[in-house]
Amino acid sequence: MKRQSGFSLLEILVAMAIMAILGGIMVNQFMGQTEKATFERLKGDLAVIDSALIQYHSDNFLLPTTEQGLEALVSKPNDSPVPKNYPRRGYLKELNTDPWGNPYQYTYPGEFGEYDVYSLGADGEEGGDGMAADIGNWNIDEVMQAMKDQN
Repeated sequence: MKRQSGFSLLEILVAMAIMAILGGIMVNQFMGQTEKATFERLKGDLAVIDSALIQYHSDNFLLPTTEQGLEALVSKPNDSPVPKNYPRRGYLKELNTDPWGNPYQYTYPGEFGEYDVYSLGADGEEGGDGMAADIGNWNIDEVMQAMKDQN
C-alpha cells in the first residue's frame, strides 16, 4: 500500500496561527498611516491655496471676496472688485477637492485670521470631532498633533 503524504490538520492550524500573529503585527505597524497621509495631503493643499492667495494679494492689493471664492484663483472674477493685475493663466491650474472629495471652503474676512481656508472634514458638514472636524489654515497643526498624540 502507498502512503499518502500531506499536511495534518495540526500543521495547518499552526501555520494559520503564525500567519495571524504576523498579520496582527503588520496591522499595528501601519495603523494610523492612512489618517496621517490624509492630513499631510490636507496640509499641502492648504499651503498651496495659501500661497496662491498671498500672490493674488501681492499682485492686486486685495483678496477675493467670499462670494468670488477660491474660484478667483483659477479664473479672473468678473464681479467687483475685479483684480487689475490678474495673470493670464491664473494662480492655480485647478481647485483640488479635500481628501474626502468635498470642495475647500473660503471666507474673507475670516473668523480666525485675515481669511479662512478650510475643509469641512470627513462628514462634509460644519462642526464635528476627529476626522469629521473642520480643519483649516488656523488649526491644521494642532489637529495633526492631536492625531499623533492619539497614536
